[in-house]
Amino acid sequence: MLKHQLIHPKINEVLGRAGHHAKILIADGHYPASTKRGPNAELVCLNLSPGIVTASQVLRALLSAVPVDHVNTMGIPADDPYARKGEPPVWNEFRKVVKAARLKLKLEPISKWDFYTAVESPDHVLTIQTGDQALWANVLLTMGCRTG
Repeated sequence: MLKHQLIHPKINEVLGRAGHHAKILIADGHYPASTKRGPNAELVCLNLSPGIVTASQVLRALLSAVPVDHVNTMGIPADDPYARKGEPPVWNEFRKVVKAARLKLKLEPISKWDFYTAVESPDHVLTIQTGDQALWANVLLTMGCRTG
């Protein structure tokens, strides 16, 4: 019986094989998950319907299950109309989830095009496609090392 909040068998299987520095993408419902992923990445679709499940819900489950060294969001290009609005509200949700997991990690935005490059890395092992409709709700986690 698992003690953490993550019970999805395929996600647990991929995470069980992954190691330090492996990358896990939690993708919103707008992300091109079929074309923007690494050569070693598996795709798990949890997008049941618009808004179900959310990226924050997946983040909460993952943080209960694996150590994480970095939390990167997809940064908004300066020429994007959304950039004038400031940070997307979903980023504050992500910060609350990280804090609730008792992690001292900061959200580190990576510019959109560099984010795609980071995802296309051979270190990318898993994309979890959500039904999240929030804009800019993509999170790239870098797995840490179990220390205890």
